Amino acid sequence: MRTPHIRRLAIALAVTTAATITAGGVGTAVATSATTGTSSVASVKSAQSVVDAARAAAFAHAAATGVSKDDTLTATDTLIDPDGKQHVRFVRAHKGLPVLGGDLVVHLDAKSAYLDVTRATRKQVAVTAKTPKLTAEQAKAKAASVAKGDAGSAELVVDARAGRTTLAYQIKVTGSKTTEAGGARTVVVDAATGAVLSNAPVNDQFVSPQLKAKLRQRGEKVAPLTGATASSGAAAAASSAKPFNPPKSAGIPSLGTGNSLFVGKVQLNTLKTGSSSYLLKDASRGNTETRDAGGREVVQFSQGKPFTSTNNTFGNSALSSRQTAAVDAQFGVASTLDFYKKVLGRNGIKNDGVGARAMVHFGTNVGNAFWYSDCGCMLYGDGDGQTFTKPLVVLDVTGHELSHGVVDATANLQPTRVDANDNQFGEAGSLNESLADIFGSAVEFQTNNPNNPPNYLMGEKLGLAQTFLRRLDKPSLDTLEGTVDYWSPASYDTEVHAGSGVSSHAYYLLAEGSGKKTIGEVTYDSPTYDGSTVTGIGRDKATQIFYRALSRYMVSTTDFHDARTATLKAATDLYGANSAEYKTVDKAWAAVNVTAANTPKH
Repeated sequence: MRTPHIRRLAIALAVTTAATITAGGVGTAVATSATTGTSSVASVKSAQSVVDAARAAAFAHAAATGVSKDDTLTATDTLIDPDGKQHVRFVRAHKGLPVLGGDLVVHLDAKSAYLDVTRATRKQVAVTAKTPKLTAEQAKAKAASVAKGDAGSAELVVDARAGRTTLAYQIKVTGSKTTEAGGARTVVVDAATGAVLSNAPVNDQFVSPQLKAKLRQRGEKVAPLTGATASSGAAAAASSAKPFNPPKSAGIPSLGTGNSLFVGKVQLNTLKTGSSSYLLKDASRGNTETRDAGGREVVQFSQGKPFTSTNNTFGNSALSSRQTAAVDAQFGVASTLDFYKKVLGRNGIKNDGVGARAMVHFGTNVGNAFWYSDCGCMLYGDGDGQTFTKPLVVLDVTGHELSHGVVDATANLQPTRVDANDNQFGEAGSLNESLADIFGSAVEFQTNNPNNPPNYLMGEKLGLAQTFLRRLDKPSLDTLEGTVDYWSPASYDTEVHAGSGVSSHAYYLLAEGSGKKTIGEVTYDSPTYDGSTVTGIGRDKATQIFYRALSRYMVSTTDFHDARTATLKAATDLYGANSAEYKTVDKAWAAVNVTAANTPKH
């Protein structure tokens, strides 16, 4: 959990380019044709002019966008499609105060005329007074007490989540004793009453507290299936090692060898820093690097120790070498970045060309893996010695966690609530988990490593008695987390891993269809809520649709019915409203009981 759109073109599917234009601090991705590599009218658009047009449209269409004269909009992402259609994502301040849950995306046509809006809150954001009854010190004391850590500064905000419009303090608490490995938490305190409105971890952890409790209750000891045969892994090595557009970096790019726990022997891009000195750092992927946390709970990458080698070989396929886990981590990060760039045209987690980083051997007795957005890092523990006995440096774990980073950088989907044990609940949080599973699985398919065969299972190499953690074809086969196949009103407050099955199942049905089939080494049998038969459109198209929906049509509060609408809009953009792809998106959601007819009234 969290701690710490393209038009249908005659030529081909269009995707977001690797290039990122920056204007006035606004990152802008220009969508280009996958066939021609050209951006047509998009190439002449100025990032700042698009932002200015979208901001003006938001105020001009205030009845639709919910923006008032007391609001200030700051752009966080700008996407321009090949035909010139524009999408600008904004965060909002009200009377100078940041608004939690006030994000929106403004959609414009090629001439910068207003088309539509996607907004996180359906209420008008308004506070009558900016004077809090609590002092900042009182709010900090409250936050430190509930999070059991050290409170930082208290920032006045407007909390517009869950139908509220409340003046509040937001405080980051570090060294929390309520968070695994002493992570940080974000606490929001009502500035009038002192009530805690939210208390959420900053890190996104792969293994939820609820799952750990269930495994301990069962007395299950999890020994990840390493299969460290040190075989060639030729297909994966070629994919992982191929450089593209390397930025300047200290050292000479080189190809090294890694002996991993999970994916055999692989090639890794390294840097030659001396006559017999090599650094585990990949200049071709935005200086992606893995370091050794040394058993400390460090969250600043600079505090990690670089991995070096005298012969350009890292690891020995066993835990006796501290480098072995680093090989898996570096390979997993590189593979995930390759998936996003080659398949979805996204250049880095934030689409800014910057690589991702990883630290292995994080903390003592930590049986988990985390995405920590403040660091831009993956953090991997070595196992807790009780339930998890090896590092969770598995490929789909890395793909899953880095995909949370992509979600954070786009829609920033947030849980509705977090309980006292750190379990998260609510449909937006479930959708976040689902998208991480969807793209984590897609990373496996794109990487196609023979020692880690791709499938629609998550965590199949973790060594669970269940033989997988979650699966997309029939999520309810995951009895550990109680994952569900279909939507119901109970989804509003379901634990997010359990609830993730709704949209994961919809994606699988869209990609592969219903019924029994064997794909690779796995047999699937996907049911439908309404007894219908769904014929899939293929994984590539389904992945493009879900990513486009995330990057352009989802916001922090998007629920499953909103996700249905978002994917239908994405399918319209890509293939047209009368296309088989659009109709299959509609059928896939109906097959998990998400329809226009049962859409809740907000």
